[in-house]
Amino acid sequence: MKRLFSILAIACFMSFGTVNAYSNANTNTFVNTIVSATQDEAADDAAEESLGFHQELKKRFIEGGPGFMGIVLLCLILGLAIAIERIIFLNLSTTNSKKLVQEVQDALSSGGVDAAKEVCRNTKGPVASIFYQGLDRTDEGLEQAEKAVVAYGGVQMGQLEKNVSWISLFIALAPMLGFMGTVIGMIKAFDKIEAAGDMNPSLVAGGIKVALLTTVFGLIVAIILQIFYNYIIAKIDSIVNDMEDASISLMDLLVRNKN
Repeated sequence: MKRLFSILAIACFMSFGTVNAYSNANTNTFVNTIVSATQDEAADDAAEESLGFHQELKKRFIEGGPGFMGIVLLCLILGLAIAIERIIFLNLSTTNSKKLVQEVQDALSSGGVDAAKEVCRNTKGPVASIFYQGLDRTDEGLEQAEKAVVAYGGVQMGQLEKNVSWISLFIALAPMLGFMGTVIGMIKAFDKIEAAGDMNPSLVAGGIKVALLTTVFGLIVAIILQIFYNYIIAKIDSIVNDMEDASISLMDLLVRNKN
């Protein structure tokens, strides 16, 4: 009897150990599966994040089609080229008018009109050019000098505003092209519905997405160019106001010098 109890106890112990071992093995397998799935998901998320903004933009641009998207891109390139050229020109045209007025005043006091003209000739910018034209007409009287200042001021203003109208054209043109691409894409989508004879969402979803992408890119181009356009207009207004103030100061100097 004692031997029987011993055999039963050994059998129960072995069976319990087997169950525990099997349970541990299943638990480890389950944990390894979860860890592997989590690592795969993290790798997928990292791959998506590694695409970046430029890759996503390129993908959407290709999906929009080369037709209207290429024209919209051309508007952006031409608009940015003109905007950058105008910004460089306007920055080079900006001068310290107060310093120039003081130098012209000192030259008039020490060397006369010829010395003042030499100062203006050696100074860059529209203000110096206007000063030179006014000083060049002082022999004909103050009235002629004032007319020369006003006339040449208009010429300089035209130089400042050169090609700016093209930027406003591209600002208006880019969204229009985008809307046109959207309308054409919608027409093609309805043509597919008519040909299939069935209102299947998957049949028209791709066409509608492409149509909307052209509008999005057109609006993006317009927003970018609008920012540059507003900066250029503000810069032109600042230079024009500076020109007007400097012209008044020049006429005051000529009146005092004549007296």
